[in-house]
Amino acid sequence: MTDTDALTDLLGSAILTRAPEAGDTRDPLEVVRRTAQAEEIVGDLLHHSVITARAAGHSWTAIGAALDMTRQAAQKRFGARPEAVDEAERRTLGPVTAFDEMHELELAGRMGWHTVGAGLLCHRMIRTATQWEHRRVAWVKSPGRYEKEGWRIGCKAFPWLYLIRDTGLPAEG
Repeated sequence: MTDTDALTDLLGSAILTRAPEAGDTRDPLEVVRRTAQAEEIVGDLLHHSVITARAAGHSWTAIGAALDMTRQAAQKRFGARPEAVDEAERRTLGPVTAFDEMHELELAGRMGWHTVGAGLLCHRMIRTATQWEHRRVAWVKSPGRYEKEGWRIGCKAFPWLYLIRDTGLPAEG
């Protein structure tokens, strides 16, 4: 059995044997739904791993080779730049750990800063004129479920999703 076969079996098993939810009938459409959720999660993990590889200094050529695609295709798919923001309005928050980052994000949020990316012991932040709320949740649900509560994905750093929400209040200081 190849590594690919083993991974396929593992993912298939996880999709098919997940604990049933209320009203789960185990029909084929449920398998489709779960497979779509798995695809979204794996896609997010792939995107994050490419960003991490770039941050570690790997070239688009090396990343393309690892993905069995050209350098240009890898860069086009994963190299999208974040929204343009004046460098004076961009900062790194850190060092922070899982134990203190939410407190630090709360303080930064009051001053108009919100997370747009996470790295090793830090968050990349952008400042706006309004205050922001931050929330860290385990990456177990589809990220779209939080949008109903007014949250947006600030960044993804497995196993966490960092959610942000504009309060509409003027930033302090």
